[in-house]
Amino acid sequence: MQFTTIRHEIEDGILTVILNRPEKLNAFTVEMADELERTFVAVNDDDSVRAVIVTGEGRAFCAGMDLSSEGNVFGLDGSKTPSLDDMTDLDDPELARVRDTGGRVTLAIYACRKPVIAAINGAAVGIGATMTLAMDARLVSTQARFGLVFGRLGIVPEACSTWFLPRIVGLPTALDLVYRADILDPNATCETGLAQAVHEPDTLLTEARALANSWTRNRSPVSVALMRQMLYRNSAARHPAEAHRVDSLAMFYTSIGDGNDGVHAFLEKRDPLFQGRASEMPPFYQEWIRDE
Repeated sequence: MQFTTIRHEIEDGILTVILNRPEKLNAFTVEMADELERTFVAVNDDDSVRAVIVTGEGRAFCAGMDLSSEGNVFGLDGSKTPSLDDMTDLDDPELARVRDTGGRVTLAIYACRKPVIAAINGAAVGIGATMTLAMDARLVSTQARFGLVFGRLGIVPEACSTWFLPRIVGLPTALDLVYRADILDPNATCETGLAQAVHEPDTLLTEARALANSWTRNRSPVSVALMRQMLYRNSAARHPAEAHRVDSLAMFYTSIGDGNDGVHAFLEKRDPLFQGRASEMPPFYQEWIRDE
């Protein structure tokens, strides 16, 4: 893939995605949205990657939408009058200038079969903050700042953040964060539950890689992919029986797949030899995620 707003680096199974517009504090554009969406779709079928880290080049993570863009800075067509009924088929090309660009990115992250970690090295404001809410962990540098500043601009939180944010911090804290629209320092970001830990700038990526390794090294890629999707999707199900249906199928197929060697390895006190690939999920998987 060729990119102009992001950069890829891969080492030992970990893909680092670097937001790469340092002269603009990595401000978000429609092109960056396209490139991030392509990345998170493509990584599902790349079995050389077991985890993804997202960080920023230079002194910022992402300073929000590039407000210097011409026309509608969010890439939207103000001549349209879309209704809720129009939003049923999100793949409809007619919605290209209606859909929230950040939401395209976070839906791709949500559907990702690999764990995703945000290494927030500097300012993360607006979409720079909300895109990380779809990731599995947020580690912040001592130089980071985190801002859900939409209320100051007369707009609303986007990138599906009204779904992710309350699940991370709880509804009362989520309401307080979006009403106040404050920019949080690293300690406050952790205290609210938005981030797991604060690290010095020169150790941030090392710590993110260590976390990625602790989650994915010597693990079945199929098991990891299923666990990620089961926790996100089943936790939002209407009844636990819906989770039971998926749990049953996931347990069935993993037990006759990588789980078979995993059990023998445990009993024989040896490392497992997992053969599964996240690019080849169990037969029920596509039907399950498509039915939502």
